[in-house]
Amino acid sequence: MFQAKPLTFQLESSHVAFAALYLQGIAFDHYTALLWFDSNSPVLSNWQAFAQEFSSKFGVFDTVVEAEENLFNLQMHNNKWSFIVQFKKEAYKTSWNYNALQFALCHALPQRIKDVLCLAPKQPSYNSYKALVTQIDQQYWEDCSEYSAPCAPWNSSRNSNWQNRAATGNWTTSAALPPNPTTWLLLD
Repeated sequence: MFQAKPLTFQLESSHVAFAALYLQGIAFDHYTALLWFDSNSPVLSNWQAFAQEFSSKFGVFDTVVEAEENLFNLQMHNNKWSFIVQFKKEAYKTSWNYNALQFALCHALPQRIKDVLCLAPKQPSYNSYKALVTQIDQQYWEDCSEYSAPCAPWNSSRNSNWQNRAATGNWTTSAALPPNPTTWLLLD
C-alpha cells in the first residue's frame, strides 16, 4: 500500500497516521490514549512498533480458526458475487481439501439449491459440484426474471423444468457450463 504512493508515505509516522484512520472501538481508544498520555511513544512514529503493538493486543490470534468459523457462518443470499468472493477468501485461509470445501459450500447454500441438489446425481468432483450449484442458481434466477414476480419454491408447478431436469439427471456439469462460467472461476 505504502509503496503505491512513496511521496505521500515517505515518513514512517505517515504510515502510522494512515493506519490509525481505520482503527475502531478499543483499538481506537488505545491509540487516542497514546496520543494524549504518551505522545513520545515509538508506537506513534515507527511503523514496525505500531504494527507489533496493535496486532499483539487487538489482532486475530488464530487466523485459520477464524477463517473456519467464517466459512461455517457464511450463507448465500441474493448477492451471489459477494458470497463467492467471501467463500474463496476464507477457503484459501483454511487450506482445506476439496471434500471439506464442498461440505462447507453445501452448508452455506440456500434451501432452494439444496432441494434440487438432492434430486441431481452425485457429482464426482468439487469443480463439477460448483458448476452444478451455479447452474441451479442461474436457472432459479432466470425463472424469477421470466415471471417478474417473487420466485416460487423449486417444486412448484411454475418450476417444473427443474423437477424434470433433476429427475432425469439432465444436468450438465461440463467445464463449458454454466452459461456464465466466470461465476465460479473465483473458487478454482
